[in-house]
Order: sequence, then structure tokens, then C-alpha cells
Amino acid sequence: MMDDSGEKKLSALREKIDKLDGQILNLLNKRAECAIKAAQLKRDKDHTGSLYRPEREAAVIDRILRLHKRSGGPLKEDQARLLFREIMSVCLALEESVKIGYLGPETTFTHEAALQHFGKAAMMRSYRSIDQVFRALADKNIAFGVVPVENSRGGTIGRTLDLLVDSSLKIVGEVELRIRHNLLSRCKRLKDLRFVYSHEQGLTQCRLWLAENLPDCEQIPVSSTAEAAKRADDANAAAIASVATAARLNIAVVEEDIQDDPCNVTRFLVLGDGDLATDPSGRDKTSIVVSARNRPGALLRLIRPLSDKRVSMMRIESRPSRRKAWEYFFFIDMEGHCRDAPLHDALHELQKEAQLFRLLGSYPQASGKS
Repeated sequence: MMDDSGEKKLSALREKIDKLDGQILNLLNKRAECAIKAAQLKRDKDHTGSLYRPEREAAVIDRILRLHKRSGGPLKEDQARLLFREIMSVCLALEESVKIGYLGPETTFTHEAALQHFGKAAMMRSYRSIDQVFRALADKNIAFGVVPVENSRGGTIGRTLDLLVDSSLKIVGEVELRIRHNLLSRCKRLKDLRFVYSHEQGLTQCRLWLAENLPDCEQIPVSSTAEAAKRADDANAAAIASVATAARLNIAVVEEDIQDDPCNVTRFLVLGDGDLATDPSGRDKTSIVVSARNRPGALLRLIRPLSDKRVSMMRIESRPSRRKAWEYFFFIDMEGHCRDAPLHDALHELQKEAQLFRLLGSYPQASGKS
């Protein structure tokens, strides 16, 4: 039991917290007022399209994290990032209603990635397929879309890459999300399970755990991890999905963190209108899709300008073109913004060698994994 001295100290701390809360609220209101005024200035310049600027938000987060490191406070980096992401999300919602589409349904990992990037104040709309997200963007039913593109263990999402080739949409951002898979079920004993449902990627990323712990269970792929959790209502069924999905559907988490790779990360793309061009943020990535002419050394000729200009190639992925047998598209991610002199010059030279060349976008690199 606390003595009188302890009670007085606690009371003083509570008074200090109440005073700080009032100061924080006043500052948040002042920040919101500035955001609204900035939005009005943009509109006065005949601004069209969304007021959201991914490079500006990335720069704000980077600046906050630098200040946080110098502050020496008890907040963790991810906590500081989360707080300011929500502050910016609320301020943007006061400026305009930004509609965000994502591969759903709610509580899927893509939904989590969309919330991480845009915050909870954004208007979220789920779609049943990656194709539907692309279509909604093309029809301007949403301003931005979030879709998965690759997993550190399961590889690339081919459908996303295929749609990017024929689309005029631009990549304006990316999210890297640490994926934690869990076994959900209303059945409490593993030995009684007969079926395991999940998205194909979820089953792939838990292959070793399933082989060791549920070798006799039939693995059934479905459209999403959220859909899998709905199928886990059967007495002998389980699902591989997130903790958020378990909480939403009130299903028990039987086993936690069953992914084979403890560093399992999925990368998501944030897509926007084809006319949207982001300014350099200081820490950018540029993505292109190209096809090489059918001649010896064609691929080497394509990427040589990157080496000559000392541009760091972060990733290269090939996909069948679906237009001609044995013809391939190459998706290349590079460090830097397309306006940076070395990369600008390299892309100019690369374009001369390419049979097909399309700039998919220059955008801020993912700020961290949550």
C-alpha cells in the first residue's frame, strides 16, 4: 500500500501529465490548422488530383526519427513512427477524403500494410483481387491502391507484375511488413485437425512447420488469410492467418509464429494515377520494366549503363511476356530517383537498348518493417 509521500508524488505526476496532454492537444490543433492552410494554398494554384504527397510524408517521418534518436526518450523508434503516421493521417483527412483500395478483406496483411502507410483516418475499401484494385484505380474509384509484390521467402507475386506491364499506373510508395503467421482454430488439439486453409503464400511460407506438425492435414488454398479464418469454423479445420483476424472473428490462436523464416517480410506497392510524379525525398527507389532485343548479350547491354553510372541495382526479376513465346520482361529496382543525374543518364542510355521501356515510378523507400 502506498504511503502519503508516494500518494503526493503520484498526484504530482498525474497533474503534470494532465498539463502535458493539454499542451499536446493545443499543438495538434495548430498543426492541423497549418495543414488545412497548406491544402488551400495548393488548391489556389489550380492543383488537381490528390493533395497527398508520399515524398513529403516520408521526409517528415525521417526527420522525426532523426530527432527521436537525439532526444534519448523512452519511446521506441517504431512507436514514434506510428504516432506521427496517425497524426499525419488525421491531418490529411481534414484536408481531403482520400480513398484507399487494398487487396482484402479486412485484417489481411495487405490491409495492415495499407494502415501502416496511410494511417487509420484514411478511407479504406477492400477488393477481392489484385485485378480489381488495378481496375478501381484506372476507373478513379480510389486515389491509391495497395497490393503485394514480393515475399522474402515465397518470391514475387506474378499477377502484380503482369498487371504493371499493361497499366499506366505509377508506383508512388512501398511498405515492408514483417509477416507473422499463426494457426487459428476452434479445435484445441492438433491431432484432431484434418484441414488447413490459407492463402497460397501463407501455406508456402509455413511449409516446413506444416510438414513437421500437421503432416496428414490437407492444405487448401483460398483467396485470402481472412477467408481462410472463416473456413476454420469447422470442428476439424484450422487456418493460417494474423492475430488481428483471430480477434475480429473470435477464433483462438492455437500456435503462434509458425512461419518457417523468422525474418519473413512481404513488400507491398502503393499505386497511384499515372500522371502523379513524386519529387525526390532523399532516400528513393526507382522501378522500371524493360524487354531486351533478341540478340546475344542483349541483357548485358541493358544493364551495363547502370554499372557505368555507378547506380545500385537492388533487384531484377524476369517474367514471361505472354505476348510471344520465350520473350521476357525484366523488372528492375534501382537505388535513387529518376531525376538524380547518374540514374537519369543511365536510364537514358538503357532506353536506347530496350525493345520496351516503361518507368514504373520513383518513390520513397520503405521506412521500416513493423
